Amino acid sequence: MSARNFPTAQDAENAFYEALERCDLEGMMAVWAEDEDIVCVHPAGPRLTGHDQIRESWARVFSAGPRARVHITSQVAISGMMLAVHSVHENFTIQGQARGDAPQPVPVVATNIYLRTAAGWRMIVHHASPAPAATQPSPREAPPKLLH
Repeated sequence: MSARNFPTAQDAENAFYEALERCDLEGMMAVWAEDEDIVCVHPAGPRLTGHDQIRESWARVFSAGPRARVHITSQVAISGMMLAVHSVHENFTIQGQARGDAPQPVPVVATNIYLRTAAGWRMIVHHASPAPAATQPSPREAPPKLLH
């Protein structure tokens, strides 16, 4: 069991994204619940269940070392006494691109679900998907003019 205690779901979420940026496998796995009924879906990836599959997948993701910064926006948090659901936009900026190239953000939408355990809040689900391309809002039709 992890020695880290996350007093709130937001503390667990902060630790998750810190570990993601640092490529810290032990820090990442400390966020996850000890239960084998945990689920992770990386963008465009298969559903992974249990500690072994999830740990293996994060080890592969982290194998290239820290290269991305992630900025979380548009968080919607729904919390109860035992469960918290966070829907976020993950905005990744890849570091180490050729000089002169402006880093292009890579948008991802994610849902993170946390469970309150005896050891504090722990992640039980992380589901991330590529965000759809930003679209231009359609121009609204002008309201009809009223003549008096």
